Amino acid sequence: MYPPPRTFVAVVERSKELYRIWLPVRRSMARDERFGIGARIDALLLELLETLRKASFVETASKPVLLGTAIGIADSLRFFLQIAWESRLIPNKQYEDLAGAVEEIGRMTGGWRKGVLSKTPPK
Repeated sequence: MYPPPRTFVAVVERSKELYRIWLPVRRSMARDERFGIGARIDALLLELLETLRKASFVETASKPVLLGTAIGIADSLRFFLQIAWESRLIPNKQYEDLAGAVEEIGRMTGGWRKGVLSKTPPK
């Protein structure tokens, strides 16, 4: 019998969901775009997931740096998604879903970082 799947912090779960939304969008892109901007967006999504997962396990003192990095990745992701949408590589409805999820993840990460910073004593 397998153990139940591990549950992560809500923002990590939301990031996993975002990646699941992204996969069919990337698959529907033409080959050049899929291996160009699609690959860049994919890499940013995976980097965001990895950074948030790491932040959920490190000691409190290290969290603000990782969360700041995650916020920067989310900003880059937002930028590249917008370029893909403006280039008509992503349909409107899917762009709304993706951009909304990235915005939500950014807010959640910012709130998490703010909470951690308020609990850690200044150096």
